[in-house]
Amino acid sequence: MFEAYTYKTSQGGCPECSKDCQEYGHCLDCEKFAKMMDRLNKYEQAEREGRLVVLPETGIGDLSDGYHTFNELYHHRAILFSVICNEHPDISWKSKLHHDGTMFDGMFIVGINTPEGQATYHYYINPYWDMFRVRELEKAPEWDGHTSEQAIERIASLTREALPKSTG
Repeated sequence: MFEAYTYKTSQGGCPECSKDCQEYGHCLDCEKFAKMMDRLNKYEQAEREGRLVVLPETGIGDLSDGYHTFNELYHHRAILFSVICNEHPDISWKSKLHHDGTMFDGMFIVGINTPEGQATYHYYINPYWDMFRVRELEKAPEWDGHTSEQAIERIASLTREALPKSTG
């Protein structure tokens, strides 16, 4: 919601341009008003095009694409990654601390060391900690800077390693 202010000469005028406010409750000459109107026009355009999304009152986790919510997809990812890690316990690990001793409140990090490098995710301790039946480290290995795209490619490399080589 945009706040409109009325400034009079006796108050020193608009703080943006020092002029008296005109109709619409804000100085029509000042840059702040122009920016505000530009933002409003962009919101109205997005709404007309069906691009404006109102988040559920319960939070972004309950936002849905019509099939799944963010919370459902997060849960699915946790279960699927736990299956991968549990199938490869020799190269998987979990820790309640990053390599530098920090951690996000109520979370842990779990990772797998693939042939192409590490892939890691953060999850909430409750309910996910016990789902990962892998070795617990006092501190996680130092993050190698991988992106989410690299993480999924690295996880996929586990499948490629298991596939027989083509003879053709």
